[in-house]
Amino acid sequence: MSNLSSSTVRPKPDQVLVDIVDYVLNKRVTSKLAYETARNCLIDTLGCGLEALEYPACTKLLGPIVPGTVVPNGAKVPGTQFQLDPVQAAFNIGAMIRWLDFNDTWLAAEWGHPSDNLGGILATADWLSRQAVAAGKPPLSMKDVLTAMIKAHEIQGCIALENSFNRVGLDHVVLVKVASTAVVGQMLGLTRDELINAVSLAWVDGQSLRTYRHAPNTGSRKSWAAGDATSRAVRLALMARTGEMGYPSVLTAKTWGFYDVLFKGQPFKFQRPYGSYVMENVLFKISYPAEFHSQTAVECAMDIHRQLQKAGRSADDIEKITIRTHEACIRIIDKQGPLDNPADRDHCIQYMVAVPILFGRLTADDYEDHVAGDPRIDALRAKIVCVEDPAFTQDYHDPDKRSIANAMTVEFKDGKKLKEVVCEYPIGHKRRRKEGIPLLEAKFRTNLARRFPAKQQQAILDVSLDQTALEAMPVQEYVDLYVI
Repeated sequence: MSNLSSSTVRPKPDQVLVDIVDYVLNKRVTSKLAYETARNCLIDTLGCGLEALEYPACTKLLGPIVPGTVVPNGAKVPGTQFQLDPVQAAFNIGAMIRWLDFNDTWLAAEWGHPSDNLGGILATADWLSRQAVAAGKPPLSMKDVLTAMIKAHEIQGCIALENSFNRVGLDHVVLVKVASTAVVGQMLGLTRDELINAVSLAWVDGQSLRTYRHAPNTGSRKSWAAGDATSRAVRLALMARTGEMGYPSVLTAKTWGFYDVLFKGQPFKFQRPYGSYVMENVLFKISYPAEFHSQTAVECAMDIHRQLQKAGRSADDIEKITIRTHEACIRIIDKQGPLDNPADRDHCIQYMVAVPILFGRLTADDYEDHVAGDPRIDALRAKIVCVEDPAFTQDYHDPDKRSIANAMTVEFKDGKKLKEVVCEYPIGHKRRRKEGIPLLEAKFRTNLARRFPAKQQQAILDVSLDQTALEAMPVQEYVDLYVI
């Protein structure tokens, strides 16, 4: 019996696929601010990866799949001696830069970290450049890398503006996979049809559940999930280059498409066309390795620590702390009860506030067991409550503000209280760029010093802080600066 309701006519590609591909292939980025921000994003992201190399939980996942494998003219992994195929190199770089939750952030209906795409971008650009040089052809330049970063940021961020994947239980790394596939495919020289095929493969691919980011299953996969996504993107783009077919109505197909299967039947909504908006407005984590919805709360907590010291008071004197915050903060990082591992702690606002109030600091090391075992932290956590301020939630979504506001009020056991401390925009916000960039560069210098001798640090700094010199440098020469 024939099924008359199902057409076998192959449809035209979904408009979402077409818009992504035409943007990647045809849009010329002219924004000086976007390129300057991309350079700062590059050095900050690589610096985060270098810091992660101090953590065995990260380094145990790095290297080739088969130990001892070295790929001739393969992509090199900064801060290591690994030279790998571009898929595995993308995983290595992606896992490093995301491990400590310290690279850039984008907050909207869906949040995420657009610099996660650098894993696939840098690995592919480095591999292609080494292959080109070996064949006597010109390599890619670092400007090509910055352009790919701008476009990957834009794809991931613009889709995220109006579409919440977390509300249907999916992790934001689906957008890393899609964005990386698009820009990596362009680097690989895919035709328009091949690139549409590649992006469709990214959407049809299995998508990660968010369960590893939330109690009771919070765990370290959240630190390598983006590395997995960006490496998968390289794999899919390479498959499309062979002529592997795509799936044109991957999003809109009735019953079997992404919208019906995974998005409750709702099509994506878009606030703006693709340009360079996301890179220009991206949020840097400059001072604290903390989930971004808490960044302003940590700044408030540092202020409170100073006030307590000045007044001769301690955490023992505190009866209650109220955090006035935005809805996304409550939904994602408002946690009570036991915290089992660092991945759990860096997604708990109470923990991220308690540590700086007690110690006047918040570093990646403060999420480890030897610090978390201090009973004063859990005692103070139990006194901290979050309440939503609808105005903060509104400003969080306002495209002209994009604030991430938190306010804290401390009440003491003797009935007195501190004046509420309010912080609307964190140090890494576009509105605080002038204040933030010198600190971002200082963060990069610190991270370089973790891994390299002084002469090598200076060689990296000389080109990395010079926009013109960096953009002109061949990719493989820049990556070689990071080899130990």
